[in-house]
Amino acid sequence: MSALYNYVLNLADNTLILGQRLSEWCGVGPFLEEDLALTNTSLDIIGQAKMLLELASEIKGDDETADDLAFMRDQHLFKNVLLVEQPNGDYAQTMLRQYMIDVYHVYLYEELSNSSHEKLAAIAEKSLKEVTYHKQRSELWIKRMALGTQESHKRMQNAMNHLWHYHHELFESNDEIDELVQQGIAANPEELHKKWDVEVKDLITQTPLEIPTTGWKATGGRVGHHSEYLGKMLCEMQFLQRAYPGCEW
Repeated sequence: MSALYNYVLNLADNTLILGQRLSEWCGVGPFLEEDLALTNTSLDIIGQAKMLLELASEIKGDDETADDLAFMRDQHLFKNVLLVEQPNGDYAQTMLRQYMIDVYHVYLYEELSNSSHEKLAAIAEKSLKEVTYHKQRSELWIKRMALGTQESHKRMQNAMNHLWHYHHELFESNDEIDELVQQGIAANPEELHKKWDVEVKDLITQTPLEIPTTGWKATGGRVGHHSEYLGKMLCEMQFLQRAYPGCEW
């Protein structure tokens, strides 16, 4: 399998699984306006997943469509990072996870907008407008909750304690990615991590939140080693296509 296919599929799976997670808030958000806002965010992200899956299908060059990649692959074939498959938890956990991904996506798509791969660059340019707005929303929620009541701060700190160790996987590299970076196709993970680290830590210093100083670093999602949460999600997400292959609305 080509390095470009693996790279694009990782980006696609990150957005597909995150979009599916966010969609779980539809109808159960904390209040109506936020319910609608987060559902629209989910639709934006699933739209990005659709474009990336279609590109991955094109790169692969066989009969496997974007829908096949989304609904007919088994868990071990997904390349998303572990962060996006984590349960929503309470609203603090959902919004901290979203903020971490939003900052990553902003810098990622900024870099990919200049990719030497024209179709990848076009997807990134279109997606950048959406994720820039997403980041503005999630950043405000981090500040509101971290600087709000004792209870809201406690919940955001608990979310930080749980999720911080998952962000490192976003910036992992390997020989394939290094080659794509040299070709001007992929974004440099090390540079992305530096920018992400500066922005996220700057926000944290504006609040009473504390970064966990101990703990492991999550890894394995990019090579198909996932948590139990992904399997349960896929059972629900893929049921219709698995039960009735090739069905269409």
